[in-house]
Amino acid sequence: MMMMREPMRIYLMSALIGLSAVSQGQEAVLEAAANVVYSEADTSGFKEPQRQMNDLSIWDSERFQKAFLGSYGVNADIEPRVTVVEQEQMQKVLDVLSEEDSMEKALKLLTKYNKEASSAIFDFTIANLHFQMDELEVALRFYEQAIEKFPNFRRAYKNAGLIQVRNGAFKKALPYLTKTVELGGHTSLAYGLLGYAYGSTDQHLSAESAYRMAILLDPETVDWQLGLARSLFKQQKYGDAASLCGSLIEKNPESADFWLLQANAYLGMKQPMRAAENYEYVNLMGKATAESMTMLADIYVNEERWDLAADSYLRAYEIDNGENPSKPLRAAKILAARGALKESKRMLNRVAERKASLVEADLKELLKLQARVMVSEGGGEDVVQVLEEVVAVDPLDGEALMLLAQHYGRNVPEKAIFYYERAANVEKHEAEAKLRHGQLLVGQSKYQDAIPLLRRAYELKPRSDLEDYLKQVERIAKSRR
Repeated sequence: MMMMREPMRIYLMSALIGLSAVSQGQEAVLEAAANVVYSEADTSGFKEPQRQMNDLSIWDSERFQKAFLGSYGVNADIEPRVTVVEQEQMQKVLDVLSEEDSMEKALKLLTKYNKEASSAIFDFTIANLHFQMDELEVALRFYEQAIEKFPNFRRAYKNAGLIQVRNGAFKKALPYLTKTVELGGHTSLAYGLLGYAYGSTDQHLSAESAYRMAILLDPETVDWQLGLARSLFKQQKYGDAASLCGSLIEKNPESADFWLLQANAYLGMKQPMRAAENYEYVNLMGKATAESMTMLADIYVNEERWDLAADSYLRAYEIDNGENPSKPLRAAKILAARGALKESKRMLNRVAERKASLVEADLKELLKLQARVMVSEGGGEDVVQVLEEVVAVDPLDGEALMLLAQHYGRNVPEKAIFYYERAANVEKHEAEAKLRHGQLLVGQSKYQDAIPLLRRAYELKPRSDLEDYLKQVERIAKSRR
């Protein structure tokens, strides 16, 4: 955080003057001075929030910055006063702060004056200066010292809570923020951050209550409304969340967050095509993410809209700049399993454009999926070449062995049996390999030989359909003895 600029310094000076004036009954003078400075305060020195807080915009708002600067004032009813000697010491600090680049000098002077028996105002002021310089851990330590000296120091609780939220330490922030409210700090900021901290610790009912209070006091801040929508969603109150998001979208139609959250609510309401409309609109806005396009594609898969699914999967791949091939490979596998071979090939061909840069695991997956599609289409030697390339890389790749066996099962059963036996040695594929091998023998009318294989397959993975099939084979085998 940059050093505070001149208007901010004027405010601090006014507040410190107020420390000496309070004992004379002149709180109104301090309040008037503060209000004048609010209209011209330069708060551009405030630093952007840390990464975990990027979804809160209040840190940059003028209202928040003024509220923080306002913490230099004094609430004589519940917060510590200063003695006459301490007033004189603070006056000297004020003189230093009237100079350019004076923050460090002021801190040294405050540290000199701050003793164990000194007013908590000293610790609090030191903490505020460190807060403005973005030295948050140091600031927190001095806020805690101020609280130890004066246990009902509301402003110290509030600012300590702000630091914990800024640091993403939400569980630690809760005691500070709840104490702030308990001591009468009924502000939208206190309730809003309380809601955020509750939501971040999975206390969503409490988060909902806090956000509703924040909105009651400040209906214009979007962060609190979005937080309320998220807390409703987390409680599976999908209808309420979708309705609230609709209101937010009317006010802020260009905010992708609202459209995406409403889409998630629609999914919770079992209305996938309404969710798809939202995802499509976000894509048209140019604000789609790889995750949102993948969600859209999955919706289209479930609706058997294979072409739209492939388009969405490819769009997600483009957003990722082709740096995560495992996602389109997963998509191609899903499409192939659903029989959408044409669309699966589109995905695989796109990934194959970067074949040279694929890691071994992704390369194997690409080759196996290409082979699977070829086998489904009745491919010939091309598929054999691809699968043998996979087996050469990994001789225990059970999936490749199974695909080779299925390919040869049409015309060269001896080779098919060879590969089924190899695949059966891979634990993950033993059940399927035994089943396919047994079915191949049944197709050759070798029922007695097939029975042990089918029984083993059933032992490994019991299924009612397989049980029925095994009984039929046993009856036929018995009738032909």
